[in-house]
Amino acid sequence: MRDPAPRLSLLQVAWAALQDGPVHTTDLAAGVLRLRGRPGAASAAVFALLGADDRFVVDGDGLWSVRGGADRPGTPLSRLSYAVVDVETTGGTYQAGHRVTEIAIVEVRGGAVADVFETLVNPGRRIPRWATRLTGISDGMVVAAPAFDEIAEQVFERLSGRVFVAHNANFDWSWTRAQLHEALGDAPAVDRLCTISLARRFAPELGRRNLDALAEHFRIAIEGRHRAAGDAIATARVLLRLLDRAESRGVGDLHSLKSHRPPRRRRNQPDLFVEASRPVLGSG
Repeated sequence: MRDPAPRLSLLQVAWAALQDGPVHTTDLAAGVLRLRGRPGAASAAVFALLGADDRFVVDGDGLWSVRGGADRPGTPLSRLSYAVVDVETTGGTYQAGHRVTEIAIVEVRGGAVADVFETLVNPGRRIPRWATRLTGISDGMVVAAPAFDEIAEQVFERLSGRVFVAHNANFDWSWTRAQLHEALGDAPAVDRLCTISLARRFAPELGRRNLDALAEHFRIAIEGRHRAAGDAIATARVLLRLLDRAESRGVGDLHSLKSHRPPRRRRNQPDLFVEASRPVLGSG
């Protein structure tokens, strides 16, 4: 039996409808995206979905069209594969000779945690006492651990072809990339997402967005805080919750995920896309 064809995202539905020419806001809302509710609210939802996406343009009469030369919407978020990463280090800067002491890579695909890779890493130097107090990783624990050179190929492979995700992605990516370049002379070209940045966009009601605050908000237990696997698994679960929120708002691909900004005046209004994101148009 053949697998059912994947359902189109709302962005893909809108893109397909606009290939034949401009469509008015009200027609997009009711006839194409199947948004329910008052006409004014449904039209506002169309603007929330397409207005922040530079691939779509609207004129003064409310007619939407596709911007010339724009790339079509990409793979839906739920069908992408993610590598959620956390690294622990000796605490200082890479330039000063500090190095990674532990790394975890959690693969997320199909809306679930699919695989967990974790290992201590021998940094080739002593670990400061304050870093040990924070992470629990001591010199004795890493003395028999592999050097980063010995795991670099595995790390490269596990990141390749996936979206790199971390809580404070700049930190974890800069360390991972630096260690890969040192070991292999190269690092994979990957799209990157930061769960702090995603939380600003899709959980704007939160005053704090550190990992503890997000885990508490989403009722996610962290087993092994400040250890690579514990933090990476918790971050992966936070990611899934944030992606659920994004897709419920009609965000369909990485481009729109990165460009999405919640309109301030509508942050506390109900999600108009929740119903619309259930069976919309055909497949493809």
